[in-house]
Amino acid sequence: MDFNQENLFGQIEDLQELSFIERPVRRYLKTPEEIERLTVDEELNDIERAVYLLSDNSYQHCIVRNWGGGSVTSYQTPHSFSSSQTYRDFGREKVVFQKSAGDISSGQDVQRTSVVVNLPNLMRQNTSETIRRVVPKIREVLHVAGVEMQLAAAVSFLTILQEELVSIVAYIHSFLPIILANLDHRDTVVSNAWLETLLTVINALPKETIRQEILSPLVSKAQLSQTIQSRLASCKILGKVARKFESHIIKRDILPLVKSLCQDVEYEVRSCMCRQLEFIAQGIGVEQTKSAILPELVELAKDEGSSVRIAAFDTIVNLLVMFDSDDRTQIIFPLVMMFCEKSFKADETILAPLSHQLGKLCHGLSGNLTEEQHSWFLDFYKKFSTLGLQHENGQSDHTTQFYAADMDAKYVSVRQNCAYNLPAMILFVDPKCFYSELYPTFSTLCHDPETLVRRTVATGFHEVIKLLGSGVHIVHKELIALLQDESLEVLDALLDHLPEILRFVITGGDHVGSESKVHIPDLIPALSVAEQRAATSLKWRIHEKLLLTFSCLPQVISSDQIYYKFLPIMFRIMTTNNVLPVQRASARTLCVFVRYNRKQEQRQEICSKLIEQLGQGRSCWNRLRFLDTCENIMDLFSKAFFCKYFFLPVLELSSDPVPNVRIKFCYMLPKLKSALKLPADKYLLQQLELCVRKLLCQEKDKDVTAIVRIITLELDRMEISMESFPKRLQEKDLLDHKKEKEENLLLEMEDMEKRGEIKSMNEKKLLSSFNKDGKKKTKLGRSRSLGGRVAPPKITTDKSAMKLTSAASNSQISTATKNALLSFDGTLQSHSSSSGGPSNLPSCPSRFYSANSNEQKTNWGKAESQILNNMERNVALHG
Repeated sequence: MDFNQENLFGQIEDLQELSFIERPVRRYLKTPEEIERLTVDEELNDIERAVYLLSDNSYQHCIVRNWGGGSVTSYQTPHSFSSSQTYRDFGREKVVFQKSAGDISSGQDVQRTSVVVNLPNLMRQNTSETIRRVVPKIREVLHVAGVEMQLAAAVSFLTILQEELVSIVAYIHSFLPIILANLDHRDTVVSNAWLETLLTVINALPKETIRQEILSPLVSKAQLSQTIQSRLASCKILGKVARKFESHIIKRDILPLVKSLCQDVEYEVRSCMCRQLEFIAQGIGVEQTKSAILPELVELAKDEGSSVRIAAFDTIVNLLVMFDSDDRTQIIFPLVMMFCEKSFKADETILAPLSHQLGKLCHGLSGNLTEEQHSWFLDFYKKFSTLGLQHENGQSDHTTQFYAADMDAKYVSVRQNCAYNLPAMILFVDPKCFYSELYPTFSTLCHDPETLVRRTVATGFHEVIKLLGSGVHIVHKELIALLQDESLEVLDALLDHLPEILRFVITGGDHVGSESKVHIPDLIPALSVAEQRAATSLKWRIHEKLLLTFSCLPQVISSDQIYYKFLPIMFRIMTTNNVLPVQRASARTLCVFVRYNRKQEQRQEICSKLIEQLGQGRSCWNRLRFLDTCENIMDLFSKAFFCKYFFLPVLELSSDPVPNVRIKFCYMLPKLKSALKLPADKYLLQQLELCVRKLLCQEKDKDVTAIVRIITLELDRMEISMESFPKRLQEKDLLDHKKEKEENLLLEMEDMEKRGEIKSMNEKKLLSSFNKDGKKKTKLGRSRSLGGRVAPPKITTDKSAMKLTSAASNSQISTATKNALLSFDGTLQSHSSSSGGPSNLPSCPSRFYSANSNEQKTNWGKAESQILNNMERNVALHG
């Protein structure tokens, strides 16, 4: 192998070039003179430091660096050399350069900007000194300040006004002249920032100040001789000050300027002034608007500039409430119709703004349209909703497909606005006519090829179903399609109101319990598909959001469906998913499922599974999730429930081999102690104290030991609830008592349901035996009647007796439910403490005859819905 110099290091010329790499780095180093210049005395107070930093330094530094050797020379001449010069002297390279004024003062600009940003704090510390010493310096500096300092000053001045750090008189004297002086800044960004500050300040200014300081100079600034930027600012200021004066002052002083700017030669000025006509109309009233503003709007709607026509159209739609029926019919409708048709055929650039206002326009004109005009608007909306889609059917040529894709991309915003306007159009056609008039359009938008359109439909889906009411079942297929949409953005938009949507769909649009009009087997697979797509994606926040939304399912589907379809999903996520927020969301939702479960056997099985798979799992992550789940259980369930099923399994984790698990357990100790009640939980308290002692004596990990010592002090200060003093119950204890009542009531309802099923089975057997006996007796009677004997009486009385017996059993269940609800509301004691069980419920023949099966179903449904509503309220309270 050849280890010569050329192979190891490459060309020698390349090595020589490395000597110049330092030059850009050394060029930006600070010299001692610069450091001294930028150093501030530490003994200065905030105001003195601000004054010092805002003071002007007259000299600029010029630096000559000798890269070949020698010393560094500093010059104090402002302009001695050009920005960079190169000299060669005696074979030694010398680089001479001077920093520009902006580079040299960059440090000073940063310091001055920091003073301006800190101005509100200085005003809070010493208002008078800040106004006297600092504000004049800022006014001087702003004439030559950069963009950053100008923007910071605009924000600081606005903050001082909004926080009322100074009186309005002092603000007018010290700050308003600075704002007005910088309105004509050459930089558009700076000028707009000061304009926004002024527009906000106008709200707090008195009328006389506005007339003298703002309105009087505005006459000259709105002239054609001024710049476009100045005239645009005048338009916005006119729209703002018009809200501060009476109508006669607006008509005399402001309206002539408004008409002049509406006829400006620049379309930007005409468009800006047109958008301010809405606020001017609100100031002058209805009559003056009809005579002065409406003619201007009609003329601007026919303007050659598309932006001006859009502004006129938006202003007309916003001012519809100020026009009477004749104006709408004779002026507005023909103008809008002409505008829409002309835009649809000739100018595609304004289709998107037009479609955005179409719903508001139709809703505003709906009371003044004839049948033909109504149909015209509806057809126009339908054209918009399919704009760009008609090219996609039956086209195979590559050029045609490319053209169709380009057109579709151009019209996406139009269809998106149609999706946005769906609720307004439903009101326009009447919800009763939705299926015949708008359902095909709605379905097309739900299946639009663009994600933005479908997402907009999903965002407003809850508004659509509210308007449909009892006809909500019409859009069931579209709901399923949106839940199964391939884009998670659509699902994310739907999740914001999914609980509300599902409740409306299940109840058929009524808040009172009614028969479901949704095919549940379609809904459950759709929710499962949505969860799978969210789980397989990288967007874990949407997955977390979906799992938290699943907590509404107990109000939508039965507990058996949740138990067999969704509980396995929750367990799978808790044990296999790697995203902590997703695991915690699934744990929370699983606890809600258990809370609403109607069967004691299933609840016990879920609790046992939690303890076995999580609490006693081999992975420390599962044991940590078990502790998270226990915290959720303590929030959602009563203390008695937690102590019965989970208290001792949690204590077992005090000896967990992983320190992180023991640390989390230590943080849970105060909650564990607060869950106890004496004297019933005396044994659990002893076990808890034993665990704490073991941790204090036997723990070897220093982090766990430190946490245990801190928690022990907190445990010593805690008091345990006592069952013998019910009158001293606090708010938390009352809430826990309410939860315990609900849990006992669920158990009693389950017991009554089982007894009702047993009775119904016995009645069916008895009824079948009666039917068999009846057939035998009927045959015997017929044979006897043929023999001339009297036939025995019919057995209808036995069947009627059976009906009475069934009614009596149902009446007992209904009575028990009513008593249980009374105890839940607090008017009577709970069933667990009542003297009589279901067998001792009062019954009399009058109840048998007054029993009505429909009424019993209603009472049972009311009982169940009240329990679920109360449980949901508690879940939301602790959520």
